[in-house]
Amino acid sequence: MNEQRQMQIGEVAERTGLSLRTIRHYEEAGLVIPSARSKGGFRLYTESDVERLMVIRRMKPLGFSLEEMRDLLEITDRLGATDDPPVGEELQRLRDRLDAYRVMADERVESLRTRLEMAEDFAATLRRRLPTDAPRPGA
Repeated sequence: MNEQRQMQIGEVAERTGLSLRTIRHYEEAGLVIPSARSKGGFRLYTESDVERLMVIRRMKPLGFSLEEMRDLLEITDRLGATDDPPVGEELQRLRDRLDAYRVMADERVESLRTRLEMAEDFAATLRRRLPTDAPRPGA
């Protein structure tokens, strides 16, 4: 059996940049399940769990709902299954659904790019209107 190092939630939070509360919320939502529990009942996570949390973290800025995240993770889990891999119509259905999420992600990335350009333009406008020789408050 391939033994993976197990980490408590604090280390996982530090590695992922997610709060303990967020990780627990994702567990309650069924997005990630700790691989094990310690004798004391503490959640124990593996490197695979950390990778899954990082995928979830990357979906969040694109505005995916918890349901969409769950669906997408189920698709990728099923496509990655080695004991009973999908074939035929099921495989094609999963690939089609995954492609639909890819299109959605691409559209959302483009929307974010546009919004970022607008925000950068606004910040530049403010910098141009601020005289460089004006005394700063509190200086």
